[in-house]
Amino acid sequence: MSPSDPISETELRQRLTPEQYHIAREGGTEPAFTGAYHAHKASGRYRCVVCGAELFRSSEKFDSGTGWPSYTAPASPDAVAEHRDSSHGMVRTEVRCARCQSHLGHVFPDGPEPTGLRYCINSAVLEFEPD
Repeated sequence: MSPSDPISETELRQRLTPEQYHIAREGGTEPAFTGAYHAHKASGRYRCVVCGAELFRSSEKFDSGTGWPSYTAPASPDAVAEHRDSSHGMVRTEVRCARCQSHLGHVFPDGPEPTGLRYCINSAVLEFEPD
């Protein structure tokens, strides 16, 4: 899928699980410590479940103890888009796939060096491609 070839919401509802659709298109989240990748240690790339764009790499993954996969940086500077999120009575920075605008999670300024960032991402909206 490319930005010029959008997928219909009807097709997405058929292709994705209800949880994947809820997170990617409705801004939901999965419960902590339940996602397939929170403790995942294999080497490879994490791609968007909706469009296949490369989002994160295992080399940037770390155990934040939060129960969600966490990364210090995206795979490339233009892989994700960040947006202000003032839902749930707090202000956070939402992270979306830059290609298809699917909700991925949030980024927080409490990660390890070298970036000091923690990209806290839902496993359900990721597909893993091993090296």
